[in-house]
Amino acid sequence: MSFPWAKQYEPQQPLMKWLDEKLPLPRLVYNAVGAGYPVPRNLNYFWNFGVLAGAALAIQIITGIVLAMHYAANAGVAFNSVEHIMRDVNAGWFIRYAHMNGASMFFIVVYLHIFRGLYYGSYKAPREMVWLLGVVIFLLMMATAFMGYVLPWGQMSFWGAQVITGFFSAIPVVGEPIRVWLLGGFAPDNAALNRFFSLHYLLPFVIAGVVILHIWALHIPGSNNPTGIEVKDEQDTVPFHPYYTAKDGFGLGIFLLMFVLLTFFSPNLLGHADNYIPANPLSTPAHIVPEWYFWPFYAILRAFTFNFLWIDAKLWGVIAMFASIALLFFLPWLDSSPVKSSTYRPLYKKFFWVLVFDVLLLGVCGKMPAEQPWVVLSQIGAAYYFAHFLIILPIVSRIERPAPMPNSITEAVLAKHADDMSAAATA
Repeated sequence: MSFPWAKQYEPQQPLMKWLDEKLPLPRLVYNAVGAGYPVPRNLNYFWNFGVLAGAALAIQIITGIVLAMHYAANAGVAFNSVEHIMRDVNAGWFIRYAHMNGASMFFIVVYLHIFRGLYYGSYKAPREMVWLLGVVIFLLMMATAFMGYVLPWGQMSFWGAQVITGFFSAIPVVGEPIRVWLLGGFAPDNAALNRFFSLHYLLPFVIAGVVILHIWALHIPGSNNPTGIEVKDEQDTVPFHPYYTAKDGFGLGIFLLMFVLLTFFSPNLLGHADNYIPANPLSTPAHIVPEWYFWPFYAILRAFTFNFLWIDAKLWGVIAMFASIALLFFLPWLDSSPVKSSTYRPLYKKFFWVLVFDVLLLGVCGKMPAEQPWVVLSQIGAAYYFAHFLIILPIVSRIERPAPMPNSITEAVLAKHADDMSAAATA
């Protein structure tokens, strides 16, 4: 979207004028995150998560490059090379713990970012491409995280790779060849470790490239906002800098504080103790479980315990797991309501919070062993997850009566300010 009232970049110094003519990088930055980029004036702290996700990605890339200098992608020495990093490399323990917990912090921020988009309707027109690229980033993150979890070559790394890649064999005809192709053999070993290490190193840079496309796509229509009302005039916006650079800076400070507390005081809180045991193909762990950010999808995968039609339960689980993410690609067209924000959608808001509870329930079920009552709860949770997107959301978007909406962002901001002043005066 073109904002005619946006402040234009005008270099003052001779060097900056020359650089602007030859390589207009300062102009690009100014128009992307500076005073030349107007944003809605009512953005709240839920709009910090994009910057926080970018910071988390930068942490992962920097620490990952350092770790790659000392890691050996060989099944015979991979586990010992990780111990070498922890014990002998200067600050190696910190780099490794920062990388481990940085992945968790990255997923926490991205999950919050996704649910913020669901609540405020950021997937709706004209921002469908922003949402689709975001889902692509999420898929790349999951692939990168899975491959990274295999690299320490502990018990959970080995058996996690064995189990997860084993689900591909459920696909008729081509499943087993795909699994062998992924692993480079019939079981996780040197070939698999080298492939996973190579892709784990490469994919973060692919993610960074898609993030650039994601930001580019966002700058065309401009940012969404808590009201879901599009910008109408100059009064609806403020320059990104200094207003939101300051706001994002505060959010980044809180994020880094939480990250440092986790890394220094409880670095293994979100990990699994079995991964400090060297991989042993002859000893299966009592309970194989992936990292916490995969738990909801792992619960959906295990929810199918019986054959249906001509498809066996294992294949149904694989289909459901991939479909649970693929559904997000179709979300802009499943929800046909013209109103974006849940602030003005009372019925949708209720079902949104039910979905949040459902995903948390699936996460708990994914962590637990495949036994009762967790299997039944997984089945209920998986059924509701698909029903929410395929049945409830399309129906709600047609029958719901939205609440009255303000005419502009400015009107909503002034009304909220008046309400706050009235409440303060009453108090």
